[in-house]
Amino acid sequence: MSKTIVELTDELPSSGMTVRLLQGLDFLVPGQWTNLTGFENTITTVTGETDPEMIRQIGERAIYLYNDSEQGYQRAVWLYQTANSMGGKLGAAALANKIGESVSFLSFLEKITPQADNAQMIDFCLKLTAEVVAYYKINGIPGDGMGEFMAAVGDYGKESIMRLAALVTLDGLIPLGPDFLRKVESTMSGLDFSSNPVFNAMGNLIPGSDKLGFVGNAFHSMKDWMDNFVSSRGITAEGVVGNLKNFIEVSDDRLDYVAGFLDMTTNYFDYTGVQTVARRLVERAVAEI
Repeated sequence: MSKTIVELTDELPSSGMTVRLLQGLDFLVPGQWTNLTGFENTITTVTGETDPEMIRQIGERAIYLYNDSEQGYQRAVWLYQTANSMGGKLGAAALANKIGESVSFLSFLEKITPQADNAQMIDFCLKLTAEVVAYYKINGIPGDGMGEFMAAVGDYGKESIMRLAALVTLDGLIPLGPDFLRKVESTMSGLDFSSNPVFNAMGNLIPGSDKLGFVGNAFHSMKDWMDNFVSSRGITAEGVVGNLKNFIEVSDDRLDYVAGFLDMTTNYFDYTGVQTVARRLVERAVAEI
């Protein structure tokens, strides 16, 4: 990694599109997410510590753990960043495809851009896979089973539950519709992951020899949890977008355009990923001092 954990947390902005987006999603997981920025502020917020010497010791230990190549913290951040990196490109491609559908003299765009739903489903599945693998890396779990992750999801909170809430709504429900889980399940076997640069970049970190199988297993393991998350809260795409309009200016009511616009202008996945890694580092550093 080119940046230290200090730089990553210190450079998290206190405002901007991503912050407003996450504030607009707060109603999905009320009170869970706060915009935790800055390395020293993360230490004091997570631990409640005010003694400068103790804060220094915690910081030094957290930095050591992050820099230790035997630990998985840097790889987790890389996964969050890599999974997020194609969002803008896929959003642009999806928008181009939708414009091609809508405007006859631009119809050639349909022929040179990915089919919008397929692009979105690949992005959704790879972010979900990155979430699982990043959890393994943060917690030092080497296996390729889903049991440990699924046991942990029930206890997700703070930045982690906000990230999943955003993934389900922004990358699933809004662009793909209320039956997004069925769409992904019925289409997954026909999606071309092998030519996707994110999938290929993540390949070395995905456990096991069957990388595509792991992606499918990640989705199927999380399917019931995601379905319950949406149904138990009565979440609709229109409701989410309506609430987002209190924080972000969204001028078009077509949900496919909204999804593409958010993909291109926000980076919620690696933003909250950095916050999650920083929190876990601080918690472990305190426990070890």
